[in-house]
Amino acid sequence: MTEPDATLKISVVVPSYNSARFIEETVQSILDQDYPAKECIVIDGGSNDGTVEILKKYGDRIKWLSEKDKGQSDAINKGMKLAQGEIVTYLCADDVYEPGCLQKVADLFTANKNCQWLYGKCRIVSESGREIRRPITWYKVFWQKRYSYNWLLVSNFIAQPAVFWRRDKGAATGLFDINAHLTMDYDYWLRMGSQHKPGFINAYLADFRWHPVSKSATGFTAASKAARDTGRKYAVAQKRGFLVPLQYLNCFTIVAVYSVLRLFQK
Repeated sequence: MTEPDATLKISVVVPSYNSARFIEETVQSILDQDYPAKECIVIDGGSNDGTVEILKKYGDRIKWLSEKDKGQSDAINKGMKLAQGEIVTYLCADDVYEPGCLQKVADLFTANKNCQWLYGKCRIVSESGREIRRPITWYKVFWQKRYSYNWLLVSNFIAQPAVFWRRDKGAATGLFDINAHLTMDYDYWLRMGSQHKPGFINAYLADFRWHPVSKSATGFTAASKAARDTGRKYAVAQKRGFLVPLQYLNCFTIVAVYSVLRLFQK
């Protein structure tokens, strides 16, 4: 195996707003990584719940700013402009990295100079960190191992917390869409995927936290429809309209499955 290049700096942007409940665990999961060349940048939207006081505790171990913004995508874009790493990503303020995540990412990018972006596996966890919703994870992993851009147009099987890309690739792809409040990550994957096939790390890199007030929990129907419409936009533009019926079927299936899961969680 190619030895990892410790000079390959990895920048992690953390968009945040009133995230005092979880953000310390998120930041700590970045700082605790055993990969030395890392950078944590927290872009806070002007929180008033104690988030800023938590960030101050870290001193110069992290970079951060707190000011009003235009939403999560705007915060991510601000962070990306500040990032100095050759590899960049963002991690929501309630998600965490698994130990060894950044080292695995650096290993793949170092071994494969042509790899422009990559993803790994991601668990879904509860507020307390207990793994939940394993069937959803298994479904996503099934397709993650069998990457196809056509299927990505149908279903967003890539877990956001486990995605990384070269900063140069991000510059070429452009900024996150500040109007795509529910699908800015999916929109970005489709833009990158239209140009380059991603690498895949067959290991769990991160944990996605599902809790009752999270955006994914409160708006799964709206998010599913927004993802369908985003995929349809790119499919039609790329003359892949034959995928549109599958996009509608996939959206219906996701809403039905999540509705059932919600019933069981009550």
